[in-house]
Parts: sequence; structure tokens; C-alpha cells
Amino acid sequence: MNKLLVVFLFLGLNALNAQILICKDGNTKFTSEAPLELIKAQSNKTNGVIDCASKNVAFSVDIDSFDGFNSGLQKEHFRENYMETGKFQKATFKGKLIEDIDFKKPGTTMIRAKGVFSIHGTEKEKIVKVKIIVKDKEIYVETSFEVPLEDHNIKIPKVVNQKIASVIMVEVKATLKPKV
Repeated sequence: MNKLLVVFLFLGLNALNAQILICKDGNTKFTSEAPLELIKAQSNKTNGVIDCASKNVAFSVDIDSFDGFNSGLQKEHFRENYMETGKFQKATFKGKLIEDIDFKKPGTTMIRAKGVFSIHGTEKEKIVKVKIIVKDKEIYVETSFEVPLEDHNIKIPKVVNQKIASVIMVEVKATLKPKV
């Protein structure tokens, strides 16, 4: 009887896993377009998960994984002075897809996700537009949204406020595949 229960549990967990899509190498970019300077950086280490049954989503990126910038010093200031990665290592979004979507039907759909975006130790509720492309067994996700620095207690010294935008543009692109 116990063996039969274990078999049913195992089969049930595998059925659930088929509905879980994950990504470990998504791309997150940010752009700061200020009057005196354009700053761009990106990370190819964005992690994500979508539970197709519950429509729950979660994405995270390690702040130290961003590369680009205009100089090594700028990258260092970003990590140490503004983002304080010693205290706040990740940016995360956890939420739920608002509209219904059939993850088994190929095609492109624009929907919204509502959740909590957290960066620099401060959480803010956000609704973001998401483009989802269903193709074969993969899901492609694209989104972009603004991050006002003030909303997340990211302080920019007056000396450089013409070089760093007060609102940063963030773009995320990821390919999610069934969890195996």
C-alpha cells in the first residue's frame, strides 16, 4: 500500500512539474538616459519561473552580475554606492499573470502581470505588460518597465545627478522551458 502511495505521489509531482517553466539565463538590461550621460548594463543571469496552472511568476537577477557601463569606476560606484550590493544582492519580481493564457496554444499574447518588484531592499507593487510567445515547449517572455530611483530609496548625489537618470528603464527577455 505504501509503495502504491509513493508511486501515485511521484506521478502527481511529475504532472505538476510539467506545468512549471524555468529559466536560468534570461537577459535583463537597464538604461539610464540622463542629460549628460547614457549608461547601459545587462545581465545574462536572470532566473525565472512560471507556474502555468496557478499563473504565479517569479524572476530575480543578481545585481553584481550586471556588465557594461561606461567604465570600471562607474560599475564600481553602481554596485557599492548606489545599489549597495553588500546589503541588497538581488532584484526580484514576484506576482501573478492577470489575464488567462493557454500555454499549450502556440502564438503571441500580450498580458499583464501584477506583483511586487523589490530592489535595494524596497518593495513596490507593479503591474507590467508582458509579451508571451508560446512556441513548441518553450515560452518566450519580454517586458519593459520604469524604475523610479526615489521609489526604492536609491540616492544619487547632486554632484552626479545630471549623469544618472532619476527613472531607469528595465527590459527583461527570457526563454522558459519545462522543469525536468
